[in-house]
Amino acid sequence: MNVESSNIEAPPVPGNDASKFDEDGHPKRTGAHIITAVIGSGVLTLAWAIAQMGWIVGLTVLLAFSIITMFTSTLLADCYRAADGTRNYVYKDAVKSYLGGIKYKFCGVVQYSYLVGVTIGYSITTAISLVAMKKSLCFHKHGHNHDCTLSNNPFIVLFGLIQIVISQVPNFHELAFLSFIAAIMSFSYASIGLGLSIAKITGKKHAPTSITGKPITDSYSAEEKMWSCFAAIGNIAFAYAFAVVLIEIQDTIRSGAPESKVMKRASVVGILISTVFYMLCGVLGYAAFGNAAPGNFLTGYGFYDPYWLILTANLFIAIHLFGAYQVFAQPVFGAVEGWCRRRWPGNTFVSKEHKLGRLRVNLFRVVWRSVYVVFTTLVAMLLPFFNDFVGLLGAISFWPLAVFFPIEMYMVRAKISRWSCRGFFLQVLSGFCLVASLLAGAGSIRGLVHSLRTFELLQSRS
Repeated sequence: MNVESSNIEAPPVPGNDASKFDEDGHPKRTGAHIITAVIGSGVLTLAWAIAQMGWIVGLTVLLAFSIITMFTSTLLADCYRAADGTRNYVYKDAVKSYLGGIKYKFCGVVQYSYLVGVTIGYSITTAISLVAMKKSLCFHKHGHNHDCTLSNNPFIVLFGLIQIVISQVPNFHELAFLSFIAAIMSFSYASIGLGLSIAKITGKKHAPTSITGKPITDSYSAEEKMWSCFAAIGNIAFAYAFAVVLIEIQDTIRSGAPESKVMKRASVVGILISTVFYMLCGVLGYAAFGNAAPGNFLTGYGFYDPYWLILTANLFIAIHLFGAYQVFAQPVFGAVEGWCRRRWPGNTFVSKEHKLGRLRVNLFRVVWRSVYVVFTTLVAMLLPFFNDFVGLLGAISFWPLAVFFPIEMYMVRAKISRWSCRGFFLQVLSGFCLVASLLAGAGSIRGLVHSLRTFELLQSRS
């Protein structure tokens, strides 16, 4: 599908207040969503990831992804406006204006595949957290040895129903309040996880750790460890893959502000803050759980008490993901709707807005977005594998969207020769990240295949 941009609004009609619109006829922008996208549910997997690789390699990989993401994000922020000064409303627009051709099409396939995948992953994660809330109450009432497992499916459906309603908000710019709440929630549950890890460590209940991570035994071969380490790289990559919506977020920066300067500063600050949280969660989570760290350190039940705090943390995760789902779904919504408006400009079903009190309702938007949410809900019920799914998403997105395209576009924009020292360095960095993404993808796919061998259709439980 040849989609040129998302979140496109019609230019102002005569009689409208021109002060409410930018120079290109689009509604004035009011804020950004960067923290919601930078700090996400990937933080929950980092204790497990470090447990696979050990102290030295695990922390080195985490720090390397942070530095690379910070660097390439500043390159990408410079590509928000094309050479002639026009705005690129979405990531694909930027790739088209600087690179064009097959790279533009490749970007579209990868970006939208990733965005769809994230919304599926967030459906899975939210359901697991909602189940964990009920399990907290169950364990508190019946004891830690009681069988409190529950089906994830009703909670995935509940999440989907709520998202159908939230998805009717017309565009990215009208979700600032939801993004703000989601950002607070992400800090809150990460902080609770840190506090619980510290309590477990100081209480001398933590498990042993090692320099090389989970040890090789008769039941855990060197080959299995290798594949687990590859999958762990994917989990860390997922935690740093916000570049996929960086241009879309930059397009929400308040009108009149220098977008590139503001976005660079916001990216650096956001990534620094997230890295501190990631390092603390990974380090303290691994120190608390040791080599047996669960895939999700707030739902894997290494923590049972205080039960109300576990319940609160998982409630915060769920609230955060209700908003984060929209940050990643809105570009998909806007892309399809923009294409349809261009394809059928006179079709009232596609383009006409109906007023319902203070709300604007478009029939096509209601149908299309509801169908999309139903689709992601069904796939989440069919593939409820948290760590391997997260790792695969990280592998798919990190190299092309967080490294390759930012570097390629920046080299074109800055007229950097591929044979110069700077150009050579950038290409070596891109090649290194490509290898890391391929290894991460291989490890995650192997994990998914193994999980599918024992999985019963629509029988997901946690």
